[in-house]
Amino acid sequence: MTETGERPAHHSGVYRIGGDLPVHRLGFGAMRITGPGVWGEPADRGEAIRVLKRAVELGIDLIDTADAYGPYVSEDLIAEALHPYPDELVIATKGGFVRTAPGKWVPVGRPEYLRQCVEMSLRRLKLERIDLYQLHRIDPKVPLADQLGELRALQDEGKIRHIGLSEVTVDEIKASREHAPIASVQNLYNLTERKSQDVLEYCEAEDIAFIPWFPLATGDLAKPGSPVADVASRHGATPAQVALAWLLHRSPVMLPIPGTSKVAHLEDNVAAATISLSPEEMTEFEELTG
Repeated sequence: MTETGERPAHHSGVYRIGGDLPVHRLGFGAMRITGPGVWGEPADRGEAIRVLKRAVELGIDLIDTADAYGPYVSEDLIAEALHPYPDELVIATKGGFVRTAPGKWVPVGRPEYLRQCVEMSLRRLKLERIDLYQLHRIDPKVPLADQLGELRALQDEGKIRHIGLSEVTVDEIKASREHAPIASVQNLYNLTERKSQDVLEYCEAEDIAFIPWFPLATGDLAKPGSPVADVASRHGATPAQVALAWLLHRSPVMLPIPGTSKVAHLEDNVAAATISLSPEEMTEFEELTG
């Protein structure tokens, strides 16, 4: 078997975050390895560890997490499963979004708190520098200059390599870039939810990584007889795999990070990197709406 056959994620191609940090474009989102409501320990800790180890075996070298996942559980599991890390592995994490209860999130962007978030993520992940640190949400109660200014200071101190944003508009990206270089944007985007299309187009024009969260949604588009189901059948794939393949084909700056708590589901997701959609199929999908 070829290297890419053994590591199907390598079929997704390579993107350089910030121009100097190469990753294969199909990554892994580590939110779902926590408990229900993204709260507490996973139901099966052993399986969560196996998922992380298997992700690396399949060629994934971008793992996305956040201090709010658990909170802290996801970062702890990543370190337990994978430290000492392979040289090529990039761990992206986020801060500035507090978990107060299962399913509840509150933005906190005070500079001193963001600094604490970075320091504690470094400790939990057993890193000296975080390759990609993302502001999980912009806090409307704190001046943007203060939030991005603190992350830029941490970058200058060598604790952060690249800075990213999450759930932002084009105007917010532009405003943020006045205070710090922005290497990535993580917004909701999938086959049925394309409200961030303008953000994707801006990122593509500016060579900023676009990380779509909740990438697997297919909704009614996956029903039997639908175009997505028909294409999936043609490729011997599932509608979810086709949805991931569509994202990979949609833009060279797209870095999907499907997440799961099961090894079998992980393997199915990563196999999407081997699906080659035709220009005609891509055109057909562009005409769909969720």
